[in-house]
Amino acid sequence: MPLKPIKPGSKAQLKDANAVDDREPKGDAVDPFIEPLLKKLPELQTALYAEAKQALLIVLQGRDASGKDGLTRRVFGPLNSQGCVVSNFKRPTEYELARDYLWRVHQVVPPRGTIGIFNRSHYEDVLVVRVHNLVPKPVWSRRYDQINDFERMLSENGVTIIKFFLHISRDEQRDRLLERLHDPLKNWKFQVGDLEERKLWDEYTEAYEDALERCSTEWAPWYVVPSDRKSTRNLLVAQTVVATLERMAPKFPQVDPEVLKIAREWERETQATKRIEE
Repeated sequence: MPLKPIKPGSKAQLKDANAVDDREPKGDAVDPFIEPLLKKLPELQTALYAEAKQALLIVLQGRDASGKDGLTRRVFGPLNSQGCVVSNFKRPTEYELARDYLWRVHQVVPPRGTIGIFNRSHYEDVLVVRVHNLVPKPVWSRRYDQINDFERMLSENGVTIIKFFLHISRDEQRDRLLERLHDPLKNWKFQVGDLEERKLWDEYTEAYEDALERCSTEWAPWYVVPSDRKSTRNLLVAQTVVATLERMAPKFPQVDPEVLKIAREWERETQATKRIEE
């Protein structure tokens, strides 16, 4: 079943049991469903790029090891990098901290004709900032409305926004962290801080639920993606992204008739020259 967005003002239930959706295919059974989507996605991207009138911003949030990187490789890997930009938001620099918290985000909003993917995002400023008490509550609590206004402004200026929370259970996160630790291709990602953040599971759950409830809007909806099964996670996101692009309905621009006339004359001349040479 396709994902449904969180209704504005509705409470998201981020329970462990909701991290798996048994109604969806899993494992290799996903391939017949996702492969056509991964073929359709670059076609839609090409039209979006050629049209150059609108942009798509995809926001990915989730706990450590929820699969943001893996999802990006699997679903968005087939896209043309010329029209797709992935932005990763790490700890703000001193230069960024000297400005408002949305400043660095606005710098990388995708331009028209482009798909932008945020691997983490401006929501860190109502998540990490809140859980670790980096700013007073009166400050971070105002940010929900500020973020909504920011996203509304983007949507009114040609940027379609969809946001995915990759929801994994506590046990699944533990297993993935252990897997990461013992995999030489992944253990470089393991940090002691991951274990400290895990101790704050309940605090983060409350922060995530509040952000999803207060910032899922008609112009920038949040989707909760059951992500304990990686293949199912990828399918659900691919379905939603393709459906969104189809609603955006990008169109290839019409060729200037004068340009087309000149091109056809050149084609005839080229063919005539070729016949003479033969």
